[in-house]
Amino acid sequence: MASQTPRKPANAASKAAARDSDGKPRLLSGGNPQIPKGDGEAPVQAYIAAMPGWKSDVGRRLDALVMRQVPEARKAVRWNSPFYGVEGQGWFLSFHCFTKYIKVAFFRGAALKPLPPGESKDPDTRYLDIHEQDDIDEEQLGSWIRQASAMPGWIP
Repeated sequence: MASQTPRKPANAASKAAARDSDGKPRLLSGGNPQIPKGDGEAPVQAYIAAMPGWKSDVGRRLDALVMRQVPEARKAVRWNSPFYGVEGQGWFLSFHCFTKYIKVAFFRGAALKPLPPGESKDPDTRYLDIHEQDDIDEEQLGSWIRQASAMPGWIP
């Protein structure tokens, strides 16, 4: 009878596949960190820490701004992006790294006043793209976050 090598559990294998040989999270095409799906503070902070270059500082600012505006917000990583929601209402915001910018998604952004500038194929969703040289209008962004958190969110 041949001996068999023990297999890693599926989630351990996927976590290992998400890391480079140096143990850091792998960056996907466009520089988005590959972080395993998870709920709570730890996976979101792992995502933010793995954001490349200037994007990590912006990620920390976005996370802090969301939590100042919506202290009861719940956090998770889904589809290699941090998500923010309100229990029982769904997700209201997410962000994602691209090569030259961070895309902030407001899932019910079409109902925000004023409208966030970026259009989507989904008529309900609006985007804000943040580039390295951009000054972030935290007052306006905070207003959008408060508005978005007060309405029913996206439930996948």
